[in-house]
Amino acid sequence: MSTEAARTELPIGALLLCKAAPASVAPVAHLLRAPMRLTRAGDAWSVLVPGGGPWRDGTEPVDRVVTGWATALAVGAPWPVLALWWDTDHAGFTLASGFRRPVGFVWLASGVPVGEEEALHTFAARMGLDPVLDVQALDEPAGPDSDADAGTRLRGLLAVLARVGVVLPAELAPGEPAGRLLEAAARLPDSLPVDWPGWRDAVAERDTVDHSRLGPWTPWTGGPRARALALAQVAVGAPLLSWGMRRRSGGWGWVTAGALLLAHGAAGLAYAFTHPRD
Repeated sequence: MSTEAARTELPIGALLLCKAAPASVAPVAHLLRAPMRLTRAGDAWSVLVPGGGPWRDGTEPVDRVVTGWATALAVGAPWPVLALWWDTDHAGFTLASGFRRPVGFVWLASGVPVGEEEALHTFAARMGLDPVLDVQALDEPAGPDSDADAGTRLRGLLAVLARVGVVLPAELAPGEPAGRLLEAAARLPDSLPVDWPGWRDAVAERDTVDHSRLGPWTPWTGGPRARALALAQVAVGAPLLSWGMRRRSGGWGWVTAGALLLAHGAAGLAYAFTHPRD
């Protein structure tokens, strides 16, 4: 996207924060089959910056798309994924971790909270925040404040998350259009492009990934944890895909998550059976 196009783009975008190093995130992020940039967001965190999605042509709201992406990433890896999203009317976040139901919170563009307080407590517990001090700190970005718009709310949330090691690059400010963020991420010295490389290229990455924390879980290892994860992905992906397809509207994100989980699980099982470990 050109700089001029980015300037005229609507302020719709998202960021996906993953509690893992880029070397562990990249192989799983490929499964989303969407152009993104990947860079560090602290010592133990990475951030995926999507350049756009179905929300850019109005076919699906950004929150539903990134919730599907976060769900697929979190089920496909042993670490949580926090999606921050915003559009012209709302902003919010969704935390996906394993096979648990995602939890999130929403603000109107003016900053008025419309989420449930209990969701913040669940979010704090899953993020490993202090149940007293940090939960109290969440009251500021979640409570009434006539001077705080949605972007201010997200920045306040990130300030609290700094206590668990989240350090988002200054160039990646929530509230900016997706195209502008993608360009900013591309200029960061340690950012990497993420796109679907095809199965051959994914297998070629095996030696590198096998030495990361994600290694035992990747489908091309053929190990017991990889097979167990593949079975779980098929078990979750099939009903999720069916449920999303039955929804008359708003099901695209869940269809995407279900299809990705089903495809990844099936590929993992196929690889396990055709390439047994010695």
